[in-house]
Amino acid sequence: MTATERLYLQDDHALAATATVMARRDDGLALDRTCFYPGGGGQPADCGTIELAGGARLNVTGVQVEDGTLWHLTDAPPPADAVGRPAALAVDGARRVALSRYHTVLHVLNTLALRDYGAWITGAQIAPDYARIDFKFEGFSPAVAAELEAKVNAVLAGEHRLRAYYVSEEEFRRRDDLRRTLTAEPPVVDGQVRVVEIGGFDAQACGGTHVGALAELGRCAIYKTENKGRINKRLYVRLS
Repeated sequence: MTATERLYLQDDHALAATATVMARRDDGLALDRTCFYPGGGGQPADCGTIELAGGARLNVTGVQVEDGTLWHLTDAPPPADAVGRPAALAVDGARRVALSRYHTVLHVLNTLALRDYGAWITGAQIAPDYARIDFKFEGFSPAVAAELEAKVNAVLAGEHRLRAYYVSEEEFRRRDDLRRTLTAEPPVVDGQVRVVEIGGFDAQACGGTHVGALAELGRCAIYKTENKGRINKRLYVRLS
């Protein structure tokens, strides 16, 4: 079975597409192409619907990646004769946009944390209404949290557009500036690593989805912090 073409890597805002079913199993379908993001970097997989030619409509509850093939998990078994059928894909757009907003603001936050405080990411989790991010953060305090929040909002107030491009895996290995974590590796697809750039501010390796400009984010609040160890700190973020 050939690998699934990942349309979301070409266009963060791809929310609908047509595809052909390559394979089926009781819990879902594999398609030749998809706009569904399978999750990664703390961002959960997209949800939405698949409508097969002939009328069957299935709710997509998650996505799994297996050897380059994306399996779209469904809330009911697909029709037994689904293979070869055309399909119309629709991502839950409001949820995708919300997740993309939080993924984008974490880029701003993690860049400032590393640049100004030497803090590396140790984990993250993104939801439609908040995000949390963990750092190896020496000298963290409530005053530092307030300072960091102010710096994030100063960046969000600027004119910064986003774009994505690719570098070779070899170039990525040479460039420490594209990393934000010391452990987790970004996805490598066909020997290429995707880079997301916030114009005039930052570029980092990332396979997730993002907004088109920071102006879409509004303001950011670091509304709670937790100690997860001597120097491991968890920051909770909300956009307004």
